[in-house]
Amino acid sequence: MTGPNPNIKHPIAMHPRVGFLKGLVTSPNIEIGDFTYYDDPEGPDKFAEKCVLHHYYDFIGDRLVIGKFCAIAEGARFIMNGTNHAMSGFSTYPFNIFGHGWEDGFDPETWSKEIRGDTVVENDVWIGMDAVIMPGVRIGNGAIVAAKSVVTHDVPPYAIVAGNAAKVVKMRFDDFTVRRLLKAAWWDWPVDKISRNLDAIRGADISKLEAAV
Repeated sequence: MTGPNPNIKHPIAMHPRVGFLKGLVTSPNIEIGDFTYYDDPEGPDKFAEKCVLHHYYDFIGDRLVIGKFCAIAEGARFIMNGTNHAMSGFSTYPFNIFGHGWEDGFDPETWSKEIRGDTVVENDVWIGMDAVIMPGVRIGNGAIVAAKSVVTHDVPPYAIVAGNAAKVVKMRFDDFTVRRLLKAAWWDWPVDKISRNLDAIRGADISKLEAAV
């Protein structure tokens, strides 16, 4: 048992709506780990164009980093830093981008202060349908983002968040178990080891998982 090839674009026969994103996304400022998939009835091939918005990496340079074994549902959106407007003056209108003299006197520093850094989704994260992830957010390992949530702040590992703005509604496991899961970090194991220990990974016995480390 070797598991699927993470570089296959469409890993499920007769089900083209699901795609492993690593082989589908070529944008230089988007990094996606093995086995992370996107599910869309129109196909996953346009993930970067449809789901990663305002990503002007050529002059902003912010990155979207998504780890391994993440499940991303239809309509999820990652809003990048290009969406931000300067907020230090009376108006937030971006006069400068329209030129014809309106760019004169614009201070780029007023805009750069709004840049919130890279957006990072760690490993084994489930992002529900139509969820929105705002710029600079970090979503921890094993977290779940409920459908239609708007994530404006960092999400702890193994938390379930929901709402607008998304808040932690439940932790999947107690603190001690979360620490042990993060230490085990099964997503970093070689694929053959993962394949041999699927029962432990899919199960709920942390001792069994730790025994496989």
